[in-house]
Amino acid sequence: MPELPEVETIRRQLEPRVRGHQIIDAGSHWSQKFTPAIEAVGTTIESVDRRGKYLLFDLDDDRQLVIHLGMTGSLTVNCSTAPPSDDDYVRAWWQLDDRAWLVFRDVRRFGRIRVVPADDHSSIATLAALGPEPLSDAFTPEGLYRAVRASSRRVKTQLLGQRPVAGVGNIYADEALWRAQVHPAARRITRRQAVHLHRAIRDVLTAAIEHRGTTLRDYRDAQGGAGENQHHLDCYGRAGEPCPRCGTTLRRRVYDARTATFCASCQRH
Repeated sequence: MPELPEVETIRRQLEPRVRGHQIIDAGSHWSQKFTPAIEAVGTTIESVDRRGKYLLFDLDDDRQLVIHLGMTGSLTVNCSTAPPSDDDYVRAWWQLDDRAWLVFRDVRRFGRIRVVPADDHSSIATLAALGPEPLSDAFTPEGLYRAVRASSRRVKTQLLGQRPVAGVGNIYADEALWRAQVHPAARRITRRQAVHLHRAIRDVLTAAIEHRGTTLRDYRDAQGGAGENQHHLDCYGRAGEPCPRCGTTLRRRVYDARTATFCASCQRH
């Protein structure tokens, strides 16, 4: 699933390309997850923002086009003169006033689209409940510590739940926990560990954005290119390899139905 760095990469590429353009036509897959795409016809895109793993297109009629990419979704701008109807995996498209097509492709159909009043996300429960943005001042070590302490769930499970911090998924949770030397199955962290984990989350996300995201299989940026961050991972997907820090063989375990990779020596439980 595209996580914060992948979604932010797409946002940064799309925003200057679509900002100021009017949506003159649209179409979608028949599923109600995608049919709201047509509600944006006739509006002009004023900006493209992001909240966690959601893309927010601010429209000039005080509404937002909200897109979640799901597990396999991508958004690209196609300058072809023909509509993108020959691809079975296109779930929605919008034609802009310069005749370009903004195309939402999603192989597994786990993505979704909504049009809501500007900044009113009450009808999208997962978006409304997101924790602070990790690269904002609202995300603090003390806030992270208190959020984790407020639950008895494992720390990695909490990170994936998006309440302590928004936008962190499986890849970057493993990477941040490894850097902070926190075991993914821990149910409590100290304030000192919260400081290290806070810094690690910011560091791994910032680096991944600089590398245009992580492409392991499906992810492509808004220009159709692969990310480069998969070449810079220290822990995720490297079970059986030596820990880059201490040389101990990295382990792979399943906690709360999610796979975690970690170093049993560096990340003591």
